[in-house]
Amino acid sequence: MSELKRRYREDVVPALQKEFSYANPMQVPRVEKVVVNIGLGEALQNAKAMDAAVGDLTAITGQKPIVTRAKRSIAQFRLRTGNAIGAKVTLRGDRMWDFLERLTQLALPRIRDFHGVPSRSFDGRGNYSLGLREQLAFPEIDYDKVDRLRGLEVSIVTTAKSDEESKKLLELLGMPFAG
Repeated sequence: MSELKRRYREDVVPALQKEFSYANPMQVPRVEKVVVNIGLGEALQNAKAMDAAVGDLTAITGQKPIVTRAKRSIAQFRLRTGNAIGAKVTLRGDRMWDFLERLTQLALPRIRDFHGVPSRSFDGRGNYSLGLREQLAFPEIDYDKVDRLRGLEVSIVTTAKSDEESKKLLELLGMPFAG
């Protein structure tokens, strides 16, 4: 069992249960899944970009991503229905806990001029989204093999009913919120 999962069970659940006065430990919000996504508009001109992005996501998450395709055609973007325009991975279970631990302990502190993640990026239903400008924050990515910098989005889906509960949950799990 990962260190973060153990900490969730032993420290976070009792703390949240006390703070929000839940009658039952099963009411305590938990992290359901983490979705990591790379949007690739450039894949329309450069076919190798998709392979590089898929390779990066596989290295970062330890799981093979699925290729996302355009749902409709948009003439201004030279986009047709069915074109490959991104890659995403949905992490659950132990892989999700390992990824969250690496994100909070290793990747985020490695970002230049890092002052914490924004605390306004909640969606109103207890889910949190975070954008990273470059994939190099993760130690699994070899700097010399990177063809170009790509941003990625990390969405953390929780069972929390409100943003307040979700923020407290992520704070106790070690997410470094700004100010």
